[in-house]
Amino acid sequence: MKFQNLANFRHDAPEALGVLLVNLGTPDAPTTAAVRRYLAEFLSDPRVIEVPRPLWWLILHGVILRVRPARSAHAYQAVWTDRGSPLLDISRRLTDALARRLGETLPGPVRVELGMRYGNPSIPDALRQLRNANCRRLLVLPLYPQYSATTTASTFDAVTRELATWRWVPELRTINQYHDAPRHIEALAQGVRDHWASHGRPDRLLFSFHGIPKDYFLAGDPYHCQCHKTARLVAEALDLPRDAWALSFQSRVGNKEWLRPYTDETLKAWGAQGVGSVQVVCPGFAADCLETLEEVAVENRGYFLGAGGREYGYIPALNDAPAQIQVLADLVGRHAAGWPEAEGVADPAEWTRRLDRARAAGAQA
Repeated sequence: MKFQNLANFRHDAPEALGVLLVNLGTPDAPTTAAVRRYLAEFLSDPRVIEVPRPLWWLILHGVILRVRPARSAHAYQAVWTDRGSPLLDISRRLTDALARRLGETLPGPVRVELGMRYGNPSIPDALRQLRNANCRRLLVLPLYPQYSATTTASTFDAVTRELATWRWVPELRTINQYHDAPRHIEALAQGVRDHWASHGRPDRLLFSFHGIPKDYFLAGDPYHCQCHKTARLVAEALDLPRDAWALSFQSRVGNKEWLRPYTDETLKAWGAQGVGSVQVVCPGFAADCLETLEEVAVENRGYFLGAGGREYGYIPALNDAPAQIQVLADLVGRHAAGWPEAEGVADPAEWTRRLDRARAAGAQA
């Protein structure tokens, strides 16, 4: 195997801390062809679909990729903006804001790059940008507050698969969840309060999380429990009585049973039961995307109002709000502890001394 080398390496090149932010991904365009490419990559991940590969290949390429791309492309067109995919646009703004914040708060050089687990910019491309910046220490921060093998573990698969091709592998640390981080809980709670200040307080608040198949949970995936803890902590921060809020799971596909209760069924039941007003918040999404802007904000609105509800609102994700930037900066600071860029122990003059020693030993640079 031919390993990737560090381009234009110099012995006096300053080292840096690299932070890799990872989000799920998005098609390159809201077209059937682009969505088909994206779904083919996404749904080929064995972390996402735990079905024997030969059988799943036939289902995916024989049925799903012939039918679903056109339908999904129509949904993406409804949320696409002049800046492109909302998820990508928000994630880029978040990345830039975090880079500025870390530049202000950490003593050493830090480089922040965004990689999408599926689509572009890819995780390998983002990692190579960090390698070219001589990031000798790497912190991976998936933008999934709750751990799941379908998201967080899949991110680490992609990172280590790329690093396995490098000659010089950096020191590596990973953050696999922050579902109960106090500042994260307070940021979520304040987002709800701010929405209430502008739109009023509803009869019910629904915490909607992306679902996973129930058998993944029964096999040991902690996602279900972490979702419940996040919702409970935010409800406590808001001083909500237990009958004023609920938790549900959205975005199920296929015939397999997923985590319950389902968001659409919950909203239909509430509308039929005479619940007048509902607001939905999605604490599992760091940035708004198709699942929040179309499925929750539009599709599920129709279910609730159609069943008899009067008022429905979606509370936006934290996106690139200062509170979320601070949450992520805190996570980086805590998990980078002991590294020179976080502790301020790097000596700039050491790079000159290193070059002198290398040249004395016969190095060219």
